[in-house]
Amino acid sequence: QVQPVESGGGLVQTGGSLRLSCAASGRTFMGWFRQAPGKEREFVAALSWSGGSTYYADSVKGRFTISRDNAKNTVYLQMNSLKPEDTAVYYCASRYSSFGDYRAQETYSAWGQGTQVTVSS
Repeated sequence: QVQPVESGGGLVQTGGSLRLSCAASGRTFMGWFRQAPGKEREFVAALSWSGGSTYYADSVKGRFTISRDNAKNTVYLQMNSLKPEDTAVYYCASRYSSFGDYRAQETYSAWGQGTQVTVSS
C-alpha cells in the first residue's frame, strides 16, 4: 500500500480556514487523525472509497469537511472556524476495508508523515 502524503498545513488565526490534502492511491477507506502537543493521537474524520459515507469527531462536526477526488487520488480536509485547540500535527491514513471501527488507528495500514496546523489566538 502506497504511503499517503499530506500537504496544506500552516499557521492561521482563530476563525480562519485551511484545506489539507492527502495524496493516496487505491480503493481505500481514508481517515484523518491529529496529535496535539502532549496528547495522544485522535480521530478527526473518515470517509469511504465512494465518498458516500463520512464520519466526524464531535469536536469538529459542523466545522470540518472530508471529501475526495478519486480521479486525482486525493483526499481533502476542509477546516473552517478554526480554534486554537485544533492546533496539532494532522495525519492522513488509509486502509482497504470499509469495515471495522473507523476511529481505531490500528485498523489503518498506511500513514503519512503528518502536516502541522497551528491556530493562533
